[in-house]
Amino acid sequence: MRYLLATVLSIVTLVGCESTYYSAMEQVGYHKRDIMVDRVEDAKESQQDAQQEFTSALEALSAVTNFNGGELETIYNNINAKYEASEDAAQEVADRIEAIESVSDALFDEWQQELELYSSGNLRRSSEQKLRDTKASYNTMLTTMKKAEQKMQPVLDTLRDNTLYLKHNLNASAIGSLQGEFANLEQDIEYAIQQMNDAIAESDKFLSQLNQQ
Repeated sequence: MRYLLATVLSIVTLVGCESTYYSAMEQVGYHKRDIMVDRVEDAKESQQDAQQEFTSALEALSAVTNFNGGELETIYNNINAKYEASEDAAQEVADRIEAIESVSDALFDEWQQELELYSSGNLRRSSEQKLRDTKASYNTMLTTMKKAEQKMQPVLDTLRDNTLYLKHNLNASAIGSLQGEFANLEQDIEYAIQQMNDAIAESDKFLSQLNQQ
């Protein structure tokens, strides 16, 4: 299935239209609901990756604050690499959230329109209630995801500031300046990780609700 999805995606990329992608996927039995589930799973993974990258960057800076000799340029290169990896991970989270919003808009619009096709009032009302419940759960999940995403930016800003400062001050006195920043950074990263954990928990709840329908 992964190979099939990749093949279809590569074809649709040439067209550059999301609706065309959804139509093509439906032709092979893969519907918007399935795509949403996959994208939520992907977002969870990207948040877990971001947690690891932020933690790794914190550990690298911690090593600097405990510096007692060595090659500062090597230490800077390591910290810079950790910062860039954290930045890439945060961008991946943002991209995954955007992808979820895209497919959810298409799915909910389609669901709403197809309510008019029912001849059975009971089935229509049941489907309409499920749509409302799914939207409510989705909105809670999305709000939590975006809140976690927003908490990443202060971390990235501090990581960038520390990285730039060390880049232009490769001396022992720079270490003392960074030590004063470390406590705040540690707190920001711990808070961002907690927000990501909350978003992952909401993702699990949303997926569980979808599976029960």
